Amino acid sequence: MQIRIICPAPPGSLYGNRVTAMRWARLLKELGHRVVIAADYLNERCDLLIALHARRSAGAVFRYRKCHPRAPLVVALTGTDLYRDLRHFRRPRQVLDLADRVVSLQPLASAELSPPVREKLRVIYQSAELTHGVIKKPARFFDVSVVGHLRPVKDPFRAAYAARRLPSGSHIRVLHAGQAMGEAMERQARKEESRNPRYHWLGPLSRARTRRLILQSRIMVLSSRLEGGANVISEAAVDGTPILASRIPGSIGLLGKDYPGYFPAGDTQALSALLVRTENDAGFYRELKQCSRRVAQLFRPSEERQRWRDLLAEISRPGAGQTRL
Repeated sequence: MQIRIICPAPPGSLYGNRVTAMRWARLLKELGHRVVIAADYLNERCDLLIALHARRSAGAVFRYRKCHPRAPLVVALTGTDLYRDLRHFRRPRQVLDLADRVVSLQPLASAELSPPVREKLRVIYQSAELTHGVIKKPARFFDVSVVGHLRPVKDPFRAAYAARRLPSGSHIRVLHAGQAMGEAMERQARKEESRNPRYHWLGPLSRARTRRLILQSRIMVLSSRLEGGANVISEAAVDGTPILASRIPGSIGLLGKDYPGYFPAGDTQALSALLVRTENDAGFYRELKQCSRRVAQLFRPSEERQRWRDLLAEISRPGAGQTRL
């Protein structure tokens, strides 16, 4: 099958959508398909279009459906689709109406969809390979990793602000990997480093170095205000690094509603209290690790591969595509 993945994020960009598109392209090639990633659709030949980001890929979807009214179309939902754009814009809702199947990265996405679209929803968890090698955790520090680019939606300095409130005897240091998306964010990171001895901004790291950072950490903090289903949760869980996460649907859908490591989004005091408890309460730390291990089974590469295989089999059946325009 010739598959075209529409991804608005340009080649070489560090946005999560581009990383997801590249991961899916590799996986689909492993399943025996020919795959091209493009920013738009201009009537190129393909047997299936997978559009990543309902609002930003809307033009490509409309052109594809007009040219090929019966050809299969899959739309993959991002966090901004689910928790912003679908609530405020008409075009992404129209895109979902045109789709034969809709993909999300976690099951709570269904709450944001109309009943007809919900029937087309398929959840495909992003997988992660185990990080190989032995990496010793520093004995002197209780390292807390933050992995994410410096963008307002990620609330990137929440762990740093929480670390300011820690008792003087705490051994916590915050190690933040990610690129500053704009000069203002870079200035803020430099300023935070200069005034907060517990915070260290590492800048953008390679994927291999990022995975080693997660593995060497005692805990990872994901403080985002909005996520569709962060792949760093998969990576941390697979490597056995517990997670403290803002209580948002995109993270609850991956970790479960009863996960003990949540704090209200943007709540510095609550995160600081969780950090203190994680560092000093061995029983709580073990509970976090056990919960992370339980969800790690969702993120096996074989599971993600099978879910894509099942989805492709569905849309390849006669009559699976429908005339929309």
